[in-house]
Amino acid sequence: MEDGSKMGRVVMGVFVAIVLAIVLVPVAVLGWLRFGAAPVAVSDPPFPFEGQIAGFALNARIHREMVKTPPIQADGDTLVAGADLYNDHCAGCHGLYGKPSPMGARMYPDAPQLWEKHRQGNAVGVSDDPPGETCWKVANGIRLTGMPSFKGVLTDTEMWQVSLLLANADKPLPPAAVFMLRGEQMAPATPAALAAPAAAK
Repeated sequence: MEDGSKMGRVVMGVFVAIVLAIVLVPVAVLGWLRFGAAPVAVSDPPFPFEGQIAGFALNARIHREMVKTPPIQADGDTLVAGADLYNDHCAGCHGLYGKPSPMGARMYPDAPQLWEKHRQGNAVGVSDDPPGETCWKVANGIRLTGMPSFKGVLTDTEMWQVSLLLANADKPLPPAAVFMLRGEQMAPATPAALAAPAAAK
């Protein structure tokens, strides 16, 4: 009889502990958040396993939804158009050829510099990712980072142009694309240059 009574008390104690944990843990977390103790500043250290958890969820979603085959070719026109779009929409955070973005380094997580070669291997930026993965990120953005969604800002074709440019960042690019990706401005046309096509007619 005594053994049964002891067992009953142990089971009841475990049950009470579980109920208290279910009630007190959320209350403690809400208090922690409410009183401003959570690490929400860019300079704060991350939560334990934050990167692994966020990365696992993001990768699973991307691989479920991304388009595997690009609907356009990575030809010269596509890459030049992608470079022009990249300059307008991406370079501020992700940098240019030989010009990392100071803003990107002050984000959390820091924005990858998409024209820097990896320490190991020959990949540059995200050239080792499938273009569909990059296009998903361009289209949808990534929560709790500085990466915005470009749906409604760029057309589907434009998002693929940027994504194919970045997929080919480790390969030779058309000179016009390289010129733009170095952040160089076109020299203003002279009157003689403007008149040349007309004179040729």
